[in-house]
Amino acid sequence: MSQITVIIPAYNAKKTIDACLQSIYQQTFASVTIVVVNDGSTDQTAAILEKHQHRITIVNQHNKGASAARNAGAKIATSPYLLFCDADIELEPMILERMYTALEHNKQVSYAYASFYFGGKLFKLWPFDPKRLQQMPYIHTTSLIRTIHFPGFDEKLKRFQDWDLWLTMYEQNHSGVFIDETLFKVHTGGTMSTWLPAWLYQFPWLPAVQKYKAAEAIIKHKHNIV
Repeated sequence: MSQITVIIPAYNAKKTIDACLQSIYQQTFASVTIVVVNDGSTDQTAAILEKHQHRITIVNQHNKGASAARNAGAKIATSPYLLFCDADIELEPMILERMYTALEHNKQVSYAYASFYFGGKLFKLWPFDPKRLQQMPYIHTTSLIRTIHFPGFDEKLKRFQDWDLWLTMYEQNHSGVFIDETLFKVHTGGTMSTWLPAWLYQFPWLPAVQKYKAAEAIIKHKHNIV
């Protein structure tokens, strides 16, 4: 049994999935199983995955969304640790080793997370802070999680599934440990990752900002955050 299962939800990911997989193959941590959930792709994603079938497990399903795809991958995982990696992400070679070591050395925490690049922008994070977590979604989905503490993603949510996950885990007395390194890159133009620059929120009438605020309100209502 491998120590880590990397789960990749893939929807129309023909432009990025190969580079994503190559970044996992190049990890310094060897005890890894890779599960790719093809979430009803209509492009050449399935054909590309077939070329990797000797190194990965492929799950095919009708399009149900990223959260359902992640949960489907988690259901068949047997490793003590999970890492969710969207198909437009490339991992640094040492990320799994760093995160695994952090959790082995910090038995009281449930997941390890790090800083990352989104396109050309560095998202420099900070140590785990429950108050900050309740106010903003600062921890990325690509974190290493103890499988026994993973509650599943809320498949009803269309946005902020990662924020909801960390808040749910905190309410279950599960916290995280920060690794002060930049350990992965999210490529712009991917199908599952979106980000708006901070200055846009000065214009609350913009549709993108209104959608953000509406999604934020759903999360705060669910978790009773004032």
